[in-house]
Amino acid sequence: MFGSPVTVPSYSPHLRRSGSRPVFLDLGSSELGKSSEEHFQHQRELNEMKSGSLPLHATSLMPSPIFLWRFKVLLFLIWGFGCCKIGWDSVMRMSADLRDLFLYEAFLYYNPLLLVTLMVWLWGVNLWVFAQSTVNYAKIFDLDQDHLTHREIWKCATWMTIIVPTSMTAYLYLYSHGEVSLAASQPVLLYAAVVMILIFPFEIFYLSSRYYFLRTLWRIILPLQAITFSDFFLADILTSMAKVLSDLERSVCRMVNRQVATIAWFEADSVCGSHSITIPLVLVLPYMCRFFQCLRQYRDTKEKTTLLNALKYSTAVPVIFLSALKYHVFPDRWTNIYRPLWLLSSVINSLYSFYWDVTRDWDLSGFSRIFKFSKPHICSSLLYGRSWVYFWVIGSNLILRCTWTYKLSAHLRHNYITVFTIMALEILRRFQWIFFRVENEWNKMMKTSMELPMGDIPKEEEKLLGSSNHTV
Repeated sequence: MFGSPVTVPSYSPHLRRSGSRPVFLDLGSSELGKSSEEHFQHQRELNEMKSGSLPLHATSLMPSPIFLWRFKVLLFLIWGFGCCKIGWDSVMRMSADLRDLFLYEAFLYYNPLLLVTLMVWLWGVNLWVFAQSTVNYAKIFDLDQDHLTHREIWKCATWMTIIVPTSMTAYLYLYSHGEVSLAASQPVLLYAAVVMILIFPFEIFYLSSRYYFLRTLWRIILPLQAITFSDFFLADILTSMAKVLSDLERSVCRMVNRQVATIAWFEADSVCGSHSITIPLVLVLPYMCRFFQCLRQYRDTKEKTTLLNALKYSTAVPVIFLSALKYHVFPDRWTNIYRPLWLLSSVINSLYSFYWDVTRDWDLSGFSRIFKFSKPHICSSLLYGRSWVYFWVIGSNLILRCTWTYKLSAHLRHNYITVFTIMALEILRRFQWIFFRVENEWNKMMKTSMELPMGDIPKEEEKLLGSSNHTV
């Protein structure tokens, strides 16, 4: 009757866990049982949930990290295929005579941000390799404890990879379907969003890292203080992004003059066209910033090598302005006088920059090693002590230095596919340059820290041992 034990069914809510022993309740003493057994069981479950150990049936419902990663990759591939398909169909809707101008204009707006996205991805790879090796990049760049790691850099690059091509696809689709005003708003909104994220003054979107980047840019433009490694390191990267800065200037010029989604800028008398004097000025700006940095370093250190480094950056100025003269002189005069001078200045700039990379920035006087890795890794087995790595880096650096003048020369920029490829290769060259440059700086820091002031040791010994003029 009422005092007999009753077995609770398996679907009863009193069964908290699957696989536990059967629970028996005495219905006659149920009030007393609930005040002790269930309270203890409930408290134990709350503690387990707080500690992170979930019941088996709850754990089985959660997807594994591998499944989530594969699902994200699948969504990314579907998104990429959709953007390519919509973009290709939109381009094919254009007439053949306007298609090239249409793509040229689209690349003008979006190739700067696409190349910046590529640079962010590669910078994350740089940090990842440094984290695997003994190179302490945080100490080299004087970063705080909250600096961005390679995972956070890759997260930013992932969002950039999604947002920029999506905006470009929307621009192509809207322009080809006659929605010119909506198409013109796409690059404007994208550039405005990038500026707002950079200057957003609240503690989101990595505030300290963003302000560190902006402060470094300000120190590059106005080198009023002593130059740090991060200052001229970022300035060197900006020299590789000179064409990106030039395209940014042309894009902003078009937005200000309301010439987006038109081909009026292609005319000779356009303020944003090929004849604009602003183009060579923006191209030469990173080199002049680096030039004044070298002069400031000479003022602080009195090292003559900084003057030679300043001379290296000054050799890029004739390349840029001689190329821009094509749009301001007669064709015969350009062909007979200025073009040979442009070729000569290009050769001098390429060879001088290549020599400085190998002997000064990398200090590859002897082919000994590339990195000292702190633990066994695939990078250590592929790169450690391999001579072919050095031959590859030196050979590819020489070839890509020779294409340096192509992206600096204004009269060669109308083939947008070739220019985009050359710019991407220049970013890859700078990416591999970073490895050797940062490691060389780390070696200098370690050498300086290990060198003891040996001249002070005898002085200390003389103080301790020299005063032995006493009698026993």
